[in-house]
Amino acid sequence: MSLVAALDLLAVFVFALSGALLAGRKGLDVFGMFVAAVATGVGGGTLRDVLLDRPVFWLADGRWLAAAMVATAVVFLFGQAIERREKPLRWIDALGLAVATPLGVAAARAEGADWTIMIAMGVITGSFGGMIRDVLCGAPPMILNREVYALAALGGAAVNLVVFDLTAGGRWAAAGACAAATFAIRAGAILRGWSAPRWRGFTG
Repeated sequence: MSLVAALDLLAVFVFALSGALLAGRKGLDVFGMFVAAVATGVGGGTLRDVLLDRPVFWLADGRWLAAAMVATAVVFLFGQAIERREKPLRWIDALGLAVATPLGVAAARAEGADWTIMIAMGVITGSFGGMIRDVLCGAPPMILNREVYALAALGGAAVNLVVFDLTAGGRWAAAGACAAATFAIRAGAILRGWSAPRWRGFTG
């Protein structure tokens, strides 16, 4: 397995953990937890591949669904221990966001996409699965509730492009900087309560 594929598998597993955990919190049974884990784990990457007209990554290899299954089992068996940790869902999700965002940028770069599309694919890969998770589980989508979430992916994707240019095509340096920036921004939002500005024009 290549390093890129291993990172993709890690992102699916981490996102699947967050999906299974939220589903468990909402009282879903083990199958519902697995459905939420799969949707969260592969949702962003699936939309990315469809939009870029690439083969959908998880259809060619059962390891990605297996990763979601393992994540579900981990949460089902050890969920109480995870719940005792402070804000576990947000930190698990932040790690997944940091891993997935540079993968989205890299996928768009490999297709020769414009820089705006590279940023968009980074944001979609990192955040779309979480939005599906929240909708499936009946929770307010973090991406739509002033959470600095998609903005963290956007900032990380922008850092990726800058570092890629500064290092004359150093894709691993760019990916590492992207992941670090994405995680740092999201961590700041979790720890400091950062939120996106709200439009003040509506008075109704």
